[in-house]
Amino acid sequence: MPTPEFILRLRESIGHDPLWLVGTTAVVVDGERLLLVRRADTGEWSPVAGIVEPGEHSADAAEREVWEEARVRAVVERLAAVGVTQEYAYPNGDRSRYTDHTYLLRYVAGTPEVGDDESLEAAWFPIDDLPPMPQRYADRIARALAPGTETLLIRDVEA
Repeated sequence: MPTPEFILRLRESIGHDPLWLVGTTAVVVDGERLLLVRRADTGEWSPVAGIVEPGEHSADAAEREVWEEARVRAVVERLAAVGVTQEYAYPNGDRSRYTDHTYLLRYVAGTPEVGDDESLEAAWFPIDDLPPMPQRYADRIARALAPGTETLLIRDVEA
C-alpha cells in the first residue's frame, strides 16, 4: 500500500516538516522459518513493517501489513519491543520518526508472494541463516525471537 491517505492530507498542511508516526514490525515465524520481504525502496531484506492507521491497534496493523505485503495470514503472539526510530528523510523531502511496536506473529496460512508495491520479494528463510540486512532489522528480529513473558494486548477501544 502506498503512503496512507491520512499522511497525504497531513502533508498538505505541514509540507515536509517532521511527522511522529506509529509504526509496527511483524516478525512472522513458522517453526524454524522466518518471513522476510525485500523492500522496494532500499532493496534490503527486512521483516514486514508498516504504518498504523488512525484508530487502528498496532497489533491489528501488524497482521494487516503481513497480508498486504506478503499475502500471508499470521496472528500476533506477543509484543516483543517498543522503540523509537531515527528520523527518516525520504527522497521527496518528507521527514518522519516512528514509535515502532515489534510483534512476534505465528504463521497461519498462505504462500509468500509480493502483495503490493512496497516489496520486491517475499520469502521464508531459516531462522539460523537469514540474508544480510541492516542491524536495526536484525535487532528487532532478535528481540521478537528472545524468550519473554506474555503481553496483555487490549484491542477494544472504549468511547
